[in-house]
Order: sequence, then C-alpha cells, then structure tokens
Amino acid sequence: MFKQEETISFLAELLSINSPTGYTKHAIAFLKKSLETIGYETVTTPKGNLMVHVAGADTTQTRGLSAHVDTLGLMVRSINDDGTLALTKLGGPLTPTLDGEYCDIITRDEKVYTGTILSNAPSIHVFPDASTKARDIDNLIVKLDERVENKEDVQKLGIQNGDIVAYDPKVVVTDSGFVKSRFLDDKASVAILVSILKAIKENQLVPATNLTFIFSTYEEVGHGAAWIPENITELLAVDMGCIGLDLACTEFDVSICAKDSSGPYDYDLTTRLVNLAKSNELNYAVDIYPMYGSDASAALGGGANIKAALIGPGVASSHGMERTHIDAIRNTFNLVAAYIQ
Repeated sequence: MFKQEETISFLAELLSINSPTGYTKHAIAFLKKSLETIGYETVTTPKGNLMVHVAGADTTQTRGLSAHVDTLGLMVRSINDDGTLALTKLGGPLTPTLDGEYCDIITRDEKVYTGTILSNAPSIHVFPDASTKARDIDNLIVKLDERVENKEDVQKLGIQNGDIVAYDPKVVVTDSGFVKSRFLDDKASVAILVSILKAIKENQLVPATNLTFIFSTYEEVGHGAAWIPENITELLAVDMGCIGLDLACTEFDVSICAKDSSGPYDYDLTTRLVNLAKSNELNYAVDIYPMYGSDASAALGGGANIKAALIGPGVASSHGMERTHIDAIRNTFNLVAAYIQ
C-alpha cells in the first residue's frame, strides 16, 4: 500500500510551506484542501487543529492518531539600532545550526521580507571572536535584504516586534533514499498519516475501530493535542524517533518509544506495537527519550483518560539539520497500517 513517490512528493510540498508554531494557517489550509480532495470531511478546532474522522467496523471504540504540522521557528524580539533584528525562539531549535541560514520575515499584514540569520560577530576579518562566540539566541540576529540603516528604517517597512521569522528547510531527497530537511519533525509523519488516509480511500479499507486523525498546531510548545475529543480512548502519536548516544534507533527504523520526559507510555499498547512490528517483519527499535514530549503526553497532561503510545521514523540531528531515510518512513507507514487494522 505504501506509495513512495507520492508520499515524498507530498512531504516536500508540505516542507516548503512556512509553519512555525503559532503560524500554521497556510500549512493547515494546504492539508485541509489535500484531505478534502481525497474525499474526507475535515473539522478545524478553535485552536486550529485539523481533524478527520473515519468510521470503523467497531463503532463503539475510537482510536486517535496524531501528527503535528507546526515546526520550530523564530520571532522578532526587538529591532536593533543598526537595523538588524533581535530574536526569540519558537520551540527549541538548535541555534548554532542557524548561523548563516536564509529566512523569511512575515509581518502582521502578510508582507514577506527576506534576510539572513547571522552571528553578531559574523566576519573572521573583523571580529576576533568570530569563530568562537556562542551561537545562542542572544548572539544571533537577522540582517534584512533591504536598505536599512536604523530602527526607524525597519519600522517603515512594517516590521515590528512579534513578527514571525521562518528559516529555509533546505529540502533534498537523494538518489540513495535519504530525505534531508529541517522540520522532518514532524512533517514526515504528517505525510505518513495522509498516505494512510489515502490508502483507506483507495483500497476501501474498513479499520478495526473508528479513527480520529488529529493534525496539531502547537506541539512544539507542549500543548498541541492537550485537548482531544472525549470519545477517544487510545491515542497513537506519530512523531519522530531520536538517534544517538545509547539509543537503538537508526534512520532506517520505525521507533517505538517506551518512555519520554513525561513518563512511560501505556505498557500494553506499546507491547502491541512491538508485536505488530515483529509480526510484520519491520525494522524497528524500542527506545527511551529523556528530553522529549509528544502530542500523546500533552493529551495525558491535559487530563485525557486514554491509553497512549508514541512511534515515528528515525530522524538524525533532531531540531537541527535533520535527516531520515525512505525506509524509516515506509516502516512507520506499515506499522500504522497494521495498527489500524
């Protein structure tokens, strides 16, 4: 059922749409149109999450599946006297990787200006600490691609504090099957769930239970799926798998998370996913992520009375310049497909 070219094409298009957390309306509009074209009705919550309901064989139970369209980003904290922009983080980007990245500055009236994120000691020929200065958020600025010399010049452009700064995802798909881009967390899994929904329609599948798909908009700041419909008793967050240190996951696996910073996920549901991965001969890993949270943990924290679990394709260099492989996306798709049946 997995359609590789179709899934990767959708992913690349979604990655090209700026959607830092708090500014996801264009990505949600694209997703809404895509799902309605497939033949689904959608519901948008007051917070902006997009939901799709699929009827199952057992209509007395509803399982939820979530993925988030919001990404990391930046916001204008203030305008400096020299016409550069000071920044604040949206979510937790790995800020040293941002030095030298191209970006869009999006004003409240939807004007878009371009610029470059730079260290405030950006030249080796000028600054003695250019190569050693910390690249934390307080030492990064945006240099606009406009003729500005001071704060007043920038304000005349309509740029103000609180404007969104979205940086280039730099999407590349290699002949060897690697997908390199920022924001694979979590647009890779959004693409997987859209592919699942398309497969349900095309193959006229009837899931074992009712399903509610939740595409959330504030996961990167911790409350994406803090509210979910009360009829959901089981929620599978489809996010990303971490790679490194003592972790077993690779860029070719589907990761099954047993525990993250919020605590352990449901033991029986996690075991069921492990057994499904085994029986379907998938490449998988079971890991613990001590510095991680998900839509499932947000739902639990919001008081949802649910079983919860977390899976996702293995993604290297998370919150930096990320990379995964088509094999990991395929393995995750196949595990979700097995889960809903």
